[in-house]
Amino acid sequence: MNSAKKRSVERQRRAARVRKSITGTTERPRLCVRRSINHIYAQIVDDVQGKTIAFAGSSGKEFAQKVSGKELSKTDISKMIGEMVAEKAIEQGVKTVVFDRKGYLYHGRVKALAEAARGKGLVF
Repeated sequence: MNSAKKRSVERQRRAARVRKSITGTTERPRLCVRRSINHIYAQIVDDVQGKTIAFAGSSGKEFAQKVSGKELSKTDISKMIGEMVAEKAIEQGVKTVVFDRKGYLYHGRVKALAEAARGKGLVF
């Protein structure tokens, strides 16, 4: 097995192990992060009802309009996505969440997104 495949499999195992103990409820939904090479996505999910409460991603139209030609680093983009998803969640009445990092290390872009969401008022 090559190193990239091995790293991916290990991350999926970590994600499954963490996901066994983390579930989003109506009172405290789950803030789920997805990271790719170029983009980052965050959504707030109520697992009881099976509904997405808020979503923000770096490949969407809303984000493209907000950035409009600025040259940003991936970490800066993650901060903006964290702020956007926190604002949308607070509009929906969600103040506390459970953070699901999906097996990614709490470092770099994932950490920047989480801290930006906390800065906008989400508690987790």
